[in-house]
Amino acid sequence: MSTPAPVTLAPNISTAFFWPVQLATSMAEQGMELLARNVKFADEELRLHDGSIKPRLATAHSVHLKLRTLDLCDYSAPGAKGVPTLVNAPYAGHTSMIADYHEGQSLMQTLKSNGVEHLFLTDWHSATADMKDLEVDQYLGDFLACVDDLGGRVNLVGLCQGGWMAAMLAARFPDKVASLVLAGSPIDTHAGNGPLVKMVKESPMSFYADLVASGGGLILGKYMLAGWKNMHPEQHYVQDHIDLYEHIDDPVWLSKTEAFERWYENPLDLPGRWYLQVIDQLFKQNLLARGKYVALGRTLKLKDITCPLYLLAGERDDITDHEQVFAAEELCGTPKNQIEKRMVPGGHVGLFMGGRTLKETWPEIAAWIVKQAD
Repeated sequence: MSTPAPVTLAPNISTAFFWPVQLATSMAEQGMELLARNVKFADEELRLHDGSIKPRLATAHSVHLKLRTLDLCDYSAPGAKGVPTLVNAPYAGHTSMIADYHEGQSLMQTLKSNGVEHLFLTDWHSATADMKDLEVDQYLGDFLACVDDLGGRVNLVGLCQGGWMAAMLAARFPDKVASLVLAGSPIDTHAGNGPLVKMVKESPMSFYADLVASGGGLILGKYMLAGWKNMHPEQHYVQDHIDLYEHIDDPVWLSKTEAFERWYENPLDLPGRWYLQVIDQLFKQNLLARGKYVALGRTLKLKDITCPLYLLAGERDDITDHEQVFAAEELCGTPKNQIEKRMVPGGHVGLFMGGRTLKETWPEIAAWIVKQAD
């Protein structure tokens, strides 16, 4: 008869005698997991903020025209006809990705899918050293070249700073603009009481001149980025890092965050002369709203704008107060029955790439644009 094999009993680690062993093992495992998590967090922090994630437009398009200051991007549907719609992205430190942010979250996609098929976008270039002395007139001239290349008459959609440029063009050449949408656009820069209004009024021109001088004649994007972050320091210097750590294992959250940082952390440089002109003449002296701004050889009168007008503002916008946008209702010459106004929840950036506004408001604006062409 064979001898039965010895039975080896596994230690009962539920007993108090083995608790120290179990605790040590657990701590070692957690320590390795924590180390891996911390390494992953540090790597993602570096990717988000070292400039390695470059901005890019989300939707397929072609470059219709390439100028010194911008590329004119064509999003049109095949065979699209009629009055083109030209979206003028802000030239204020960030790229035109604000208008074509992410697949499924893009103003250009929203307009196109809601009937605006003959569609274009200005993609402004970062200024180089040889552009430091360009003025607003040079940018208006290139903007005008785009309009003329598209047939000489367009629907204009101005986003933020792109709005005052669109308003300038509409005032200077009223016959070239079939309709005008101003979204978060500072038309009367002294209206309201937002933090930006206060800062511009209280800061002397010498402060801005020193910024330009320190950038070798340019206003460096990194300076503007620091300024924007300092408007909400607790969010950018504390909460953003906490949020990243808490979601470091969430691929959906990381994808959305990377898309935002691809846009936000890659600012453009601006010509120093252009920048000082804008600060002084538009924001400090408010010459456009006062009817005293001179562009392309003529004094601009907003009353010369008589085309249909759509005004969009955010109720919590701390960059462009809604009063600055809605002032266009009285300053422009458009009949009241051809003016639409809309206030939406949220802040400044949400006007252009917020999911709710893209879903609920911009389809209405697209329909309004199409209607003007009927």
